[in-house]
Amino acid sequence: MFDRLKTDIACILERDPAARSRWEVLTCYPVLHAIVLHRLAHGCWTRGYRWLGRFVSHISRFLTGIEIHPGAQIGERVFIDHGMGVVIGETAEIGDGCTIYHGVTLGGTSLYKGAKRHPTLGRDVVVGAGAKVLGGFTVGDGAKVGSNAVVTKPVPAGATAVGNPARIIQA
Repeated sequence: MFDRLKTDIACILERDPAARSRWEVLTCYPVLHAIVLHRLAHGCWTRGYRWLGRFVSHISRFLTGIEIHPGAQIGERVFIDHGMGVVIGETAEIGDGCTIYHGVTLGGTSLYKGAKRHPTLGRDVVVGAGAKVLGGFTVGDGAKVGSNAVVTKPVPAGATAVGNPARIIQA
């Protein structure tokens, strides 16, 4: 548990030039608090304590402004920069090393229970501020989603998606 916390703190120190010390990150970074509380909520959720998982996630949203459903799966070294307004849905999966900026929604487009309704982000994906990634598809490894893009279709690995509706551009 403490090794994972050390890794999370190191990730923030590495990727946020404003982070000055481990103590500052531990005490003043809502993304760290949201990720740690999500792990607790996800643990409850996967062990069948669904109400408790939802309650922990509700408290986390109140404290951090980052809403992560306890069913979502989040990899290692995920960095949510200026996380206010980030929403991550129940069936979302976020790969290792992803960066998500403020106001991002990883949302669903269907109402069918039990279906994959939210996106899967591969490894090292960057999602720009205000982007909406909506649906049960995959954004490939190393892809980028531009700020304020609205993505409703798969994005190939290494590609960049921009605009509303999003289109793939050559980098």
